[in-house]
Amino acid sequence: QVQLVESGGGLVQAGGSLRLSCAASGRTFSRFAMGWSRQAPGKEREFVTARDYDSTTYYADSAKGRFTIFTDNTKNAVHLTMNGLKPEDTAVYYCVGTHFLSTTNWAAPNTYAYWGQGTQVTVSS
Repeated sequence: QVQLVESGGGLVQAGGSLRLSCAASGRTFSRFAMGWSRQAPGKEREFVTARDYDSTTYYADSAKGRFTIFTDNTKNAVHLTMNGLKPEDTAVYYCVGTHFLSTTNWAAPNTYAYWGQGTQVTVSS
């Protein structure tokens, strides 16, 4: 089945930037929706952003204006640029994928059948 592999996590100062990447294998990238979720100790899982195969994008309120999701279909990859990072952004970030994304289900965990292994993002202050 589809496999997702994240990279790009690390340690950054508050106000800094990071770029996460996720490579998909097992199928063609077209008509496959991908996004990013995060999990921090003591906090509920949050779906940060997603991008459907028709280029429709979705963002959590916490990410709007700071985070941007974009794809490279030739390389079957999705990326997340994060600017103006805050300590509360510290979390393990997971790449997620699904064949059935919509306006109403993009932030629901049951929507996503495929999950990456996670990459740690730590924002210091």
